Amino acid sequence: MPQHWNALQKFIPCVVFSPSVPNKIMKFILFKPLYQERVWGGRKLADKLGRQLPPGKRIGESWEMVDRPEAQSVTEDGRTIRELIAADPAGIMGPGWSAERPFPILVKWLDCQQQLSLQVHPPQEVAFELGGEPKTENWYIADAEPTATLIAGLKQGIRRSDFEQALEQNTLAQLVHSFPVRAGESIFIPSGRLHAIGGGNLILEIQQNSDTTYRVYDWGRAGLDGKPRQLHVEASLKSIDFNDFEPSTIKPTGCSQTLVESEIFKLRKEIRQPGEMLTFPAGSPTIISLISGSLRAADGATIQPGDNALLPARQQFRFHATEATECLVTSDFVSYRS
Repeated sequence: MPQHWNALQKFIPCVVFSPSVPNKIMKFILFKPLYQERVWGGRKLADKLGRQLPPGKRIGESWEMVDRPEAQSVTEDGRTIRELIAADPAGIMGPGWSAERPFPILVKWLDCQQQLSLQVHPPQEVAFELGGEPKTENWYIADAEPTATLIAGLKQGIRRSDFEQALEQNTLAQLVHSFPVRAGESIFIPSGRLHAIGGGNLILEIQQNSDTTYRVYDWGRAGLDGKPRQLHVEASLKSIDFNDFEPSTIKPTGCSQTLVESEIFKLRKEIRQPGEMLTFPAGSPTIISLISGSLRAADGATIQPGDNALLPARQQFRFHATEATECLVTSDFVSYRS
């Protein structure tokens, strides 16, 4: 494994001067991953991203960027994302951002070695009724085994009554929209969309800052403690969009491709050849998620595969690709208010 994987957990400076803020130097920010053991997880984050994982554990999620009471991203020098924003809300998030307002995006790597539960995230109006949080997300398939599949939405024409009957008869697999996927594909999962990730997928998930998930079915599986995992059937039935039939993935095309354009965040994929530039204007924060290749700043600092770098709002950032590079760019997430 190349030595540059060791940079994944470092807080790396990118010196860029802003003419509007003389002598003010901002940095792009990398955080230490927060690893989560899951019954469906594995060790692919070590194999594919060169991560040093906790021994003997099935790691299903790596929380790369999170600002929640129960989970805080931390830089190599020990500062939390909450502390960074509170100390300089305008510099990190842009004008008018409250120092108390959490960072609105949660970024995860998912290693899905077994199929996840059939689940749904509540739409905003339902979330408030149930005491949860709305959650809209996007899955980018970074790596997929030949048999990898996803579930999203229902088969055409399935009614709620059909779903409830199949739930009682343990035949839900016949009603959901399951399809094969390949690396480079992407799919938007708005709140209310029934979904599950199949085994064999390595996914970069960009999501609304929420941790509310309702499981409606878990394929008869036991959890890490050997007991059946909790289901949330009533909440799920209130949350599922029963008019959501057979959504499709976005296939990879071109060197710049829009993947998501929603009120919550925008997401695009950028491909650069060696020596080509990637520029990000000042004014609002941006997240760069590197899938492959390498991006280098003017001072020599680099963003490497697996990194999720936060670019503060205060100034412009410029990078050039040192090799063929593919990255995702998350933007326009500061205006949304839940």
